Amino acid sequence: MNIVNLLSEIEKVDGEIYERLSPRRAAMKQFYGFGAKVAAAAIPLSLGSMFNKAYGQTAPVAVEQVLNFALTLEYLEYFFYKTGSATNGLIPAGPGVGAIATIREHEWQHANLLKGAIAGLGKKPVVFTATDFDYTAKGTFPNVFSDYKTFLAVAQALEDTGVRAYKGQAGNLMSSPGVLQTALQIHSVEARHASHIRQMRRAPAGGGLTAMKPWITGGNDSGVPQVDAVYKGEENTTQGGVNIRNLGYSEKVATEAFDETLTMADVNAIASLFIK
Repeated sequence: MNIVNLLSEIEKVDGEIYERLSPRRAAMKQFYGFGAKVAAAAIPLSLGSMFNKAYGQTAPVAVEQVLNFALTLEYLEYFFYKTGSATNGLIPAGPGVGAIATIREHEWQHANLLKGAIAGLGKKPVVFTATDFDYTAKGTFPNVFSDYKTFLAVAQALEDTGVRAYKGQAGNLMSSPGVLQTALQIHSVEARHASHIRQMRRAPAGGGLTAMKPWITGGNDSGVPQVDAVYKGEENTTQGGVNIRNLGYSEKVATEAFDETLTMADVNAIASLFIK
């Protein structure tokens, strides 16, 4: 497969690949010219460098490792919502009950899909139960299942972590377009969860945080300093080598308009707080 056809196949999975690789499509024409001048053996190295830059990856990770990483996060979220739903008096009567139940079932479906994908690769999926997790985060949130506001604050941290985690692993799934497409389908639903949880925190029962928006603003906007690590890098205002503020936009707009990734190491550090 030549370089043009390869990029065409990748674009079917990620329609924004050219924009990620360069602010202008014209840069891709330069790459085509470059590719014609180098030896065929050098092309994979050139592509790897470009994809690393586009997706923030520094070293390849096995597909099954990425899937088990994602599966761990899905277990973390599923058992969190399952425990919350089963705790009498935690979630006030009203739409919140149904919303949490729906998100819980989404997470379980995600987990089952990932388990199937891992098994399909001939690998062994990781297995977790509710007793493997400590949702107080080593005592950081002792009232997570007795105070609804705290429950939603932790839910927001988990969902925002999940969104950034899936995005951060896109580059490691480039070799498996079908798996990448599945991961992106889960990623978009996780983003909807994050947005909905943020809206629930705006409601009176959830804390009445009327300043809370469906998207991340300027870093840690959760109101919970203990989860700063979840929002690492979200204060970034530079995209594609261009500082958005220099285009006449405020820092708030420049950070809200773009999401950032989290590395696997960053996410593992966050998740480890909740894993016994």
